[in-house]
Amino acid sequence: MADNLTPGERSEIMSRVRGRDTRPELLVRSMLHRMGYRFTVHGPKNRSLPGRPDIVLPKHRAVVFVHGCFWHAHPNCPDHRIPKSRVDFWKAKIEGNRARDERNEAALHELGWNVIVVWTCRLKSNASRTSLENEFAQTLQPR
Repeated sequence: MADNLTPGERSEIMSRVRGRDTRPELLVRSMLHRMGYRFTVHGPKNRSLPGRPDIVLPKHRAVVFVHGCFWHAHPNCPDHRIPKSRVDFWKAKIEGNRARDERNEAALHELGWNVIVVWTCRLKSNASRTSLENEFAQTLQPR
């Protein structure tokens, strides 16, 4: 099935997709800051690490990736579905993203970093945000 938008319309829509300082990322940063954790974002430390993590907590030797359910193929999530147009392109694109995520996570573990992945669907309800806060508290124990 062909795209139902013109190339110009599609380009306009895709140009608005941001790679940093997204609403979910800001929510997670706010949550961590409220909990008393200090971290860096988009700094030189982040750029030198595999996968360029969204958030780095150096004191805890931990990194946080905030993954969009669509772009990173969150398993069994209603927010992840392959578009009906250009199916082959999207399958390859999303599968490539997943493979890259796995490589980066393995490389970070190899370097001694604890990797936390936050899926955007977990930020939708208060109950799942509370659950996420509890996971942060357990995972980010003082060293």
